[in-house]
Amino acid sequence: MADEVRRQRHGAATTFVRVAAVPADPSAAMPPIGAAGEIRIVGTPVSRAAAVARVREVVAHAGRAPVSAFSLADLETLASADGGSLRSLLEELRAAGLELVGDAPVDVLADARRSIEEVNIAGLSLARLTVDRSPSPDPLPLLKSVSELQRAVAVIRAFAPLPRRFNAAAPSTGFDDVKRVALARIIADNIASIQVDWTLYGPKLAQVALTVGADDLDAVSVDDAAPQGHRRSALEDVRRNIRAAGYEPVERNGRFDRLSK
Repeated sequence: MADEVRRQRHGAATTFVRVAAVPADPSAAMPPIGAAGEIRIVGTPVSRAAAVARVREVVAHAGRAPVSAFSLADLETLASADGGSLRSLLEELRAAGLELVGDAPVDVLADARRSIEEVNIAGLSLARLTVDRSPSPDPLPLLKSVSELQRAVAVIRAFAPLPRRFNAAAPSTGFDDVKRVALARIIADNIASIQVDWTLYGPKLAQVALTVGADDLDAVSVDDAAPQGHRRSALEDVRRNIRAAGYEPVERNGRFDRLSK
């Protein structure tokens, strides 16, 4: 059922984005950007001024690639800590050149609807809705709340339903993970793309997820080094895995503009 929903919306096309991750710490060196479709500032800024300064610095090196930054939950906390509003912080980040808030962990946000609406009002986009930790073994309540959230805000472009952090005491199984992806595609049918993190979950699970409803792969490496030959480069590896699953790879950028087939 999930694959049918996915094919009705996207056909055989499977998008992926190459991401250059830049630490939020201003003392950290700028990594190679290469052919990245998204420059993503990761980590928690220590202050409002540090966040704005880091965005400005990264944007100056980004060229045409869109820059995303930070977790919306961290920005909520940062705005609260200095007594300012979330909207004013988001507007400062946009003025510094930011295009996208990196992610919004739906199970961590103090007020998911309000905060995501503030992102939109500030003139920014949300790169992805995520799940920090799975709050329950039963994914249905969370997935239904995500669908309801999208009905309210109508700006969520991609949803990554697999949790970013793992419970070591009760780890999920591969079956649990693919079932969660399939249910996300069926229940959150008002969100365009169901996403799996290529780096976090690995090629094997990501490939299987494509057959049960996922249509977008996040965080493909920008490293083009291939000491074992051209076909073992990160770019060719992701393309090969997508084709082996029966789909057509399409590279995109952080704006979801298609770059190639």
